[in-house]
Order: sequence, then structure tokens, then C-alpha cells
Amino acid sequence: MERNKVILVDDNDVALGEMEKLKAHQQGQLHRAFSVFIFNDKGELLLQQRANHKYHGAGLWTNTCCSHPQWEEDVLLSAAERLVYEMGLECDLEFSHSFIYKIEVENDLIENEYDYVFIGYSNEEPKINKDEVQDYKWVDLNKILADINQNPENYTQWFKIALPRVIDNLK
Repeated sequence: MERNKVILVDDNDVALGEMEKLKAHQQGQLHRAFSVFIFNDKGELLLQQRANHKYHGAGLWTNTCCSHPQWEEDVLLSAAERLVYEMGLECDLEFSHSFIYKIEVENDLIENEYDYVFIGYSNEEPKINKDEVQDYKWVDLNKILADINQNPENYTQWFKIALPRVIDNLK
């Protein structure tokens, strides 16, 4: 499930065209993305550790799944398919919120995303795709927040931005 292109958008999420994914990150072009957060019935969040070969965020802990929808692809459907591809999980996803963020990441790349956030619930153990995910763990939200505070370098920058918004939307 290669996703080599991203959808360029304006601040209102109107599609403007496509661009190669790495080039969009090199130029800091605003593009559409999604982030998935899966919780179990204990209220724990499923985190993934990104594979070491990723061109940014390699080996870092992050939300359950994230990627970019492709041209004319429904964002919710794309998120659900990517969740199966990366984590081997199928569950209903609900739209939580969307937001724009722009941050510089390693390797002189810029994440500039119109990010759709989806939340789902599952008690299944993931069957991770080792090409995408190095490891996973279910973690209590308070423990995640404490660890981010103590060890921020272990987490992706977008996760640190998105998590407080997700928590606010759970209330």
C-alpha cells in the first residue's frame, strides 16, 4: 500500500493538486493527512513505534496510525484501510476533529498538514506490519503524558501536538 503522493490543500482543505510526498515535506507544502487513535476498554491508547527506516520520525513512538489519503480517496476509508495495513486492526472509526499544524522535523523536512483525527475502540491485539511498525504498546493516558514530559525526544512531534486535542475531545 504505497502512498507516494499527497493531496495539496488550502487552509479550508480545498484540494489544489498532488505532489510527491517527500517533495511536499521538503518544501513544507500544506497537505491532507489523518491520525488514528485507538483506545481499549481500560482507556489505554495503542501506540506504535515507527519503523527505523522511515525518513522522519524513525523509531519514535506515536499514535496508533497516521498517513495521507490519496487523490479522490475518502479520508475515513483511507484511515480505516491504513489501520488494517499498519496494525492489522479493524474497528469503527469516528471523526474527532481536524486541525492544521506546521513543524520542522529532522532531515530538513517540514510537516505542514491539515490533519483529520479519528478515534476508535478495540480490545484486539494488533498484528503489526514490520515494514511500517517496529513495536506497539497499550498505555494509560496519564502515563503517556508523564513520559512525554520527561522524555519528549521519544515521541513524534505531531503526536505531542495532537494528543492534548484528542484528550480534550474525549471529555
